[in-house]
Amino acid sequence: MADLGEGLDKVEEEVEALKNAKMKIFGITMTPTTIGAAFALISSLLGTLYAGFESYKAFQEMAEKLEVLDIEAVEARNVAIERKLDDAIDYTRDIKNSLRDDIIRVERVAEGASNRVKTVQDDIDTRMRELSDLSRESEKDVRDTMRETEDRIDAKMQKLDESLRDTLQKALDNPLADG
Repeated sequence: MADLGEGLDKVEEEVEALKNAKMKIFGITMTPTTIGAAFALISSLLGTLYAGFESYKAFQEMAEKLEVLDIEAVEARNVAIERKLDDAIDYTRDIKNSLRDDIIRVERVAEGASNRVKTVQDDIDTRMRELSDLSRESEKDVRDTMRETEDRIDAKMQKLDESLRDTLQKALDNPLADG
């Protein structure tokens, strides 16, 4: 275990020696930290330059596409589309107005039919009442006539009965009928 502890101590000493070490590059004295920072700065600058180059290339490609693009053709197409949209809007407005007129016409016809049905229903109700009244009056007249007829028949029957009784009584009272 002593070997491992000695190894770690040596590594720590070497790291401390490396921290304090000074190197000369292109006549400039630098520590390893300064070299790392310089490397990071140079990498960032190179990355920025590359991104700028790619952006410039994309801009150039877009510029070429815009040069090829026929603006007048696009404008003409947009005008044609706007004209078609205006025509579609007008057509839709005409359909809406036509439907509204049709609905109003149907409502009027329905209202007229409803009024006619109501008038006919009222007329039928009136006629049914009149017919009912007439039927009642006719029934009353028939009953009255039947009562009068019964009374006359009863009176004639009674008169006939009395006449028959008188005749029968005379026949029985007749002395010649004895024999």
